[in-house]
Amino acid sequence: MTASPQAIELALAAAQAAADKLAHDILILDVSEQLVITDCFVLASAPSERQVQAVVDGVEEALRAMGAKPARREGQGEGRWVLLDFVDIVVHVQHEEERVYYALERLWGDCPTIEFHDADRERAAERAAAR
Repeated sequence: MTASPQAIELALAAAQAAADKLAHDILILDVSEQLVITDCFVLASAPSERQVQAVVDGVEEALRAMGAKPARREGQGEGRWVLLDFVDIVVHVQHEEERVYYALERLWGDCPTIEFHDADRERAAERAAAR
């Protein structure tokens, strides 16, 4: 079984929202074969607690516009690793140091990834190439 189309749509929207707020190392993992509680993990990094919060706010705003709100939010007070549980997807926004230390992509390394391309970055590259 693979992630549902709805989960993939939400994960891609969350990834784009994170990219829009300058998150980096964005990765979408299809964990549906390993977990029954969610289909996808979205992982994103930010260099500071303030940036982590900006990414979290951006993801929440984008997914609310799609009719999704988090069922659970954890770690907001510290701002080092915030988890947003949207049931179909779980978004992990981590400070760079936590991302390296906990290495979720290695822990879940046997799960397939869902390809994500930052639409804004691709458009900018196309404009630069056209010049």
